[in-house]
Amino acid sequence: MNTIIEALQLLTNPEWIMEHGGLYFVILIIFIETGLFFGFFLPGDSLLFVAGLIIANSLAPFTNNVVNLIFWMLLIGTSGVLGNFTGYWFGLKSGSYLMKRKDTWLFKKKYIYQAKEFYDKKGGIAIVLARFLPIIRTFAPIIAGVARMKPGKFTFFNITGSYLWVFSIVIAGYLLGENAWVKNNLETIIIGIILITTGPIIIKLISGKFRKEVKVVA
Repeated sequence: MNTIIEALQLLTNPEWIMEHGGLYFVILIIFIETGLFFGFFLPGDSLLFVAGLIIANSLAPFTNNVVNLIFWMLLIGTSGVLGNFTGYWFGLKSGSYLMKRKDTWLFKKKYIYQAKEFYDKKGGIAIVLARFLPIIRTFAPIIAGVARMKPGKFTFFNITGSYLWVFSIVIAGYLLGENAWVKNNLETIIIGIILITTGPIIIKLISGKFRKEVKVVA
């Protein structure tokens, strides 16, 4: 557990990031978190905020601040797009295998049908909103693939969601990059971002479990 916490601290440390690939490292992490199921624990939101801080204090590869900001946001956003396409592809490929399996207590085919119905009705908005929710943003494209969401529809909302997510958080970090208080309290800010983004999910899980327990007791 301590090892995981230490790793997450390093991933949100600007100095450590710059020493280990800089913003190209950020691009890689964003791809892994949004495209590979084992990347669900990575701190995408806080990492994007830190990326904004780094961009604000760097003039590479361009000397113009605005051009530099746009360049990195486009690269990071594209990484998020490619990540979701990877997750979607994995869902498409594994979906056929899952449909051939017999129902078990853990997996039932009706879940896929329900997911397909959900994505047919609200899938686009779900893909966009999932970008701003840790853990969910990792599995949303996979489920969309399993549910056979139309490729054109997925592509549009995948691109829209990725750039909205990346641009909004990176710009926030960029604008606050020169603020002395932010620099001195970066760790507190990162913890706050993690709590704000993961809080609703944790509350939902706890409340859902609580309701199930109440029904069982009743």
